[in-house]
Amino acid sequence: MITRKRLATGACALLAALAVGLVPTGAAADEPAAKESPKVELVLDVSGSMRARDIDGQSRMAAAKQAFNEVLDAVPEEVQLGIRTLGADYPGQDRQKGCKDTRQLYPVGPLDRTEAKTAVATLAPTGWTPIGPALLGAAEDLKGGDATRRIVLITDGEDTCAPLDPCEVAREIAAKGIHLTIDTLGLVPDAKTRQQLTCIAEATGGTYTSVKHTEELSGRVRELVDRAADPVVTPIAAAGAGRCADAPVLKPGLYTDRETFGQHRWYRVDVLPGQELRASVSVSADRAVNDDYGVLLRAVTVHGREIVRGSEAGDGRTDLISTGLRYPKAPRDDIDGEKPAAETVCLQVSNSFSAPPSVKTTPGMPIELAVDLVDAPDEASDVAAFGLGRGWWLLCVLVLAGFVGGLLWGWLSRWRVAVWRTN
Repeated sequence: MITRKRLATGACALLAALAVGLVPTGAAADEPAAKESPKVELVLDVSGSMRARDIDGQSRMAAAKQAFNEVLDAVPEEVQLGIRTLGADYPGQDRQKGCKDTRQLYPVGPLDRTEAKTAVATLAPTGWTPIGPALLGAAEDLKGGDATRRIVLITDGEDTCAPLDPCEVAREIAAKGIHLTIDTLGLVPDAKTRQQLTCIAEATGGTYTSVKHTEELSGRVRELVDRAADPVVTPIAAAGAGRCADAPVLKPGLYTDRETFGQHRWYRVDVLPGQELRASVSVSADRAVNDDYGVLLRAVTVHGREIVRGSEAGDGRTDLISTGLRYPKAPRDDIDGEKPAAETVCLQVSNSFSAPPSVKTTPGMPIELAVDLVDAPDEASDVAAFGLGRGWWLLCVLVLAGFVGGLLWGWLSRWRVAVWRTN
């Protein structure tokens, strides 16, 4: 019996060795690298105000715990999730200690649902509301790697630890170019809380949601966690220059930068003959600004001659304004076997935002620049190069209709005059 087992073991080992030998040695190297798991940290307010019983007949803290249990059950396997609290430990009146009361309750990593639920169950409304320090701590918890990173802040009140303004903290986090998004949820918020949480979210391209029911809270948090798991295009940080000669050369892709009020930022793109440059820019007003603003995107040559421009104006009804342009470059034949050189196109991004004197101008407002190079349309059908696109056809129809209408009206007028004279 033992001999048979040994023979079977030896046969299995021989088959395994043959299988390994048949696998090409470079197969492992050819496999694509595993994608880094997205990271999410839930930041929960556990301050004393969370005792208020105004969410579905229960306290805000109880509603948050119930929502967390539902969210933890639904977290996708590929998401690394952590939990941070603010105002959970210090019940006293010492402001200096209360504004340091933030800690990581559950580390960012693979989720043990039972352990995370147990940690949340021990929380009780306690102290202050240090939102700014909590955001800084959460950004530190999520640092490193190129994965999608998202902070979900759940609070029922505004920060109580000024002068560390959480809105300024969010802008500083965004200015670092680490592509970390902060989403905020306000539990039964007042006007000041709503304004502050909106500012925090908009500073990093996140969203703000007002919550009055437990079901709304759990549904929105699940949606944000699922959104982190979805593949997204991460913008690349690009520092525009004050003039074209010093501007960075951009390849097709999505880029992010910062621009102060009234500033000009320059970038360069190399366009080959037969290619069409397509570019668009969006400027986000992440702070209070005056009404009536605009954004300009120009494509010019290295000698300063304008090729094409796109512009858009706003009147204060939206916090985001965008514009774009297209520049097709005609194809050229090779000369003496050498391919024609690319043309360097300078892209200028300008804005006409202004703000009250009390609003800080630094860091600059976030801008997002999209650059793409596609095959240019055939020269014969490239009507977009004339600046009117398909509007040429409409213009021709209108001219022809006007001409025919004028002839008919003139003929009828002359006929009526002739009849009048005859009678």
